[in-house]
Amino acid sequence: MPMDEATLTWIEVATLDELWEGEMLEVEVDGQPVLLMHLSGGEIVAFQGVCPHQEYPLVEGELDLDTETLTCSGHHWQFHARSGCGINPEGCTLYRYSVRLDGSTILIGYPTGSESRQRYHRCREE
Repeated sequence: MPMDEATLTWIEVATLDELWEGEMLEVEVDGQPVLLMHLSGGEIVAFQGVCPHQEYPLVEGELDLDTETLTCSGHHWQFHARSGCGINPEGCTLYRYSVRLDGSTILIGYPTGSESRQRYHRCREE
């Protein structure tokens, strides 16, 4: 779940010209990879850029718009593309950033203070 917006700094990360519907894009924020996905219906979501299993880059995975599934190319862990919740395995969730559009500019809400140290989740292997 995204952070309370009062604890966020909004950072421009890309434009709609760089991220077409159905595409993924990795951007770097504060030295951390962030995965942007442009889903069907125009929704843009942002998650940690590495798989919590063994930190494979999620941008190298596959986004299936029909099933709204993101599959990591490393070991085929799967996540729901809108929520970041684990499908296989269950119980493992990607860290989600808040997203805002300003015209055609995509901004993410980056956590500040102590929350900035919690930029991605790791999960136990099941």
